[in-house]
Amino acid sequence: MKYIESAKNPKVKQWKKLLAKKERDKTGTYIIEGFHLVEEALKEKDLVQEVIISRDAVLPASLDISGVEVTYAANEVLKAISDTETPQGIAAVCEQKQIAKEELDIRRAVLLDHIQDPGNLGTIIRTADAAGMDAIFLGEGCADPYNPKVIRATQGSLFHIALIKEKLDYVVADLKEKGIPVYGTALENGVHYEEAEKGESFALLVGNEGQGVSKELLSQTTQNLYIPIYGRSESLNVGIAAGILMYSLRKQ
Repeated sequence: MKYIESAKNPKVKQWKKLLAKKERDKTGTYIIEGFHLVEEALKEKDLVQEVIISRDAVLPASLDISGVEVTYAANEVLKAISDTETPQGIAAVCEQKQIAKEELDIRRAVLLDHIQDPGNLGTIIRTADAAGMDAIFLGEGCADPYNPKVIRATQGSLFHIALIKEKLDYVVADLKEKGIPVYGTALENGVHYEEAEKGESFALLVGNEGQGVSKELLSQTTQNLYIPIYGRSESLNVGIAAGILMYSLRKQ
């Protein structure tokens, strides 16, 4: 059994580096923490590289760590590699899955234009998973989906849905060429979202929390939609709006 006592151990220092995007990009890995996230990640084939467990942690019976490299560590080690104030005593190093859109049969997709808030990105990923979307395309300016705050907000949905980083103008053109309608979100030249035709295949394009979708992309969509505001709020949170539209556009 491997056991690490000190947070100054070189391996611990490497794990800690994964809290920074630069190291995640360099290694193609990321770190997760907490029993629920680790359990969800372990259900996916070849995703978890290593599990780190506190010597004081009580593992739930549902947690299957067989066949995975496991390192036991002192509590101070788990605290050192944690992004939360109260670590649960378990973490894991996971591999970033690189998926090309050509590998997928995409019928329903979400396109994200400069979604910068980690909480919003995590909410959209979680909702897209629940709504049965096939893929999420992350355009320029989006938050890193492997940011610990994003990962926590996804509640494990990060492991269930394809995440693809690509220029959105190419994605829009490709989807439309395949006969998949692309719906943007905008008040200007938009129609009420309930007027949109429901279908088995569609793509939803949502944009930056403050600026919305870029005008260039909006000019390329099949149709642009808006959600009416009945109260005094100036706008809807982008994660909430995306959820309403994903469920509305899907043919029941």
